[in-house]
Amino acid sequence: MAITATDPIKIILAIFLPPVGVFMEVGLTGHFWLSILLTFLGFIPGIIHALYVILKH
Repeated sequence: MAITATDPIKIILAIFLPPVGVFMEVGLTGHFWLSILLTFLGFIPGIIHALYVILKH
């Protein structure tokens, strides 16, 4: 797992707008839609999922 120059930007976006951070990492995949759902259900689960996706990929 290599860290790229855009990872800090994605992490900041994941904290304030979780689906945007996930979209920048994986595009319009299932992770993006799950991030939207989790953000609507509760902001904290959306943040956790977004950080997981960004740090995993």
